[in-house]
Amino acid sequence: MTGPSVVRRLLDASPVIAPSMLRCDFAGLARELLLLESADARLLHWDVMDGHFVPNLSYGAMVIESLREMTSLPFEAHLMISEPQRYLSTFLDAGCDLITFHCEAVADPIPLLREIRQSGAAAGLALNPNTPVEAIEPALGECDLVLVMSVEPGFGGQTFQPAVLEKVRRLREWMGPQGLLSIDGGIGPETITRAASAGANMFVVGSEIFDTTDYREAISGLRSAAAGATGLAPMISE
Repeated sequence: MTGPSVVRRLLDASPVIAPSMLRCDFAGLARELLLLESADARLLHWDVMDGHFVPNLSYGAMVIESLREMTSLPFEAHLMISEPQRYLSTFLDAGCDLITFHCEAVADPIPLLREIRQSGAAAGLALNPNTPVEAIEPALGECDLVLVMSVEPGFGGQTFQPAVLEKVRRLREWMGPQGLLSIDGGIGPETITRAASAGANMFVVGSEIFDTTDYREAISGLRSAAAGATGLAPMISE
């Protein structure tokens, strides 16, 4: 799957609920993938942490690659790591369709964004809650996705920071109606409506999916809440 086709697929499916695999059952990863696919997830969000850029460690490209052939769902690698350019090829080789890295991790994000797109994948740029939105404005033309962190990166289960909604509003104005604008952290039934009203159309969700017994019901409810906040009808699979 090429980057442009992934972006089009996600835009057509908006609002998109992207399960954060950081919160899944690691003892049953294969089963989790099958459950999420049957629950009508549209993208799987892989949080990659190095213990340096953020104070936590997670999985790497080998884990992602081992699961790639199990599903046709797009994979987004969210690289919360130092020197993302150094490890780009490993995540591309692992089968990631969308690579998102942090503007705080590089001096100039534009060359890496271009490299990702030239490789055939889609390119995303993330910013932390305390990073001014102006920091990524010069690079927006090279982004297929912008990811606004609504918690400090590194750990799941944190409380949503409402101050980031103004960033979402400004980014939506800059990006126009067709850009992929994602938000990550503390997303649940109430916060998803606020984020969707501000302009987000993709929502990274952890606890509100994985702490339930019915992934389909959780994803459907969140998608309906986001769609209701924007007056859109959620995409229903056949």
